[in-house]
Amino acid sequence: MDSLPTRRTATRRLVAAGATLTLCGVVLWVLPGPGLPVLLLGIVCLAIAGALRLTDRPW
Repeated sequence: MDSLPTRRTATRRLVAAGATLTLCGVVLWVLPGPGLPVLLLGIVCLAIAGALRLTDRPW
């Protein structure tokens, strides 16, 4: 029985995906390829993960 991922797990997955996409975007920016869209997508994933982490903290 699979349960839905918790908010913390989703945040970790977004951070991992965002870091990977950002790194790939930087490499593609230097090499010939579509670096800017990949780089922006990675940065957006990291921003969403940061927002999730900030809103998940107890006050």
